[in-house]
Amino acid sequence: MKRVRYPAEFKAEAVKQVTERGHGVVDVAKRLGMSDKRLYLWVRLAQEQQGVGSGKNASLKAEVYRLNAELRRANEERDILKKAATCFAKLSG
Repeated sequence: MKRVRYPAEFKAEAVKQVTERGHGVVDVAKRLGMSDKRLYLWVRLAQEQQGVGSGKNASLKAEVYRLNAELRRANEERDILKKAATCFAKLSG
């Protein structure tokens, strides 16, 4: 089987889709027609180059999880307030 060489720009964009845009490694690898194992390796190497160690990585994941939960709760509260405002507008109008 012939080994494929990927340009640095391709690698950087693939890693960016995973790390910055939040797409899954398997999804990105399928879309790009490459092995997910290779993309996992690229992501890990990029994180090591940026100095994101395992301790930092775990705390960042926990922070992202907490912020996503807070955002979900805020969106639910906003939706409830929108519905309440609509009901009050109908009653008073």
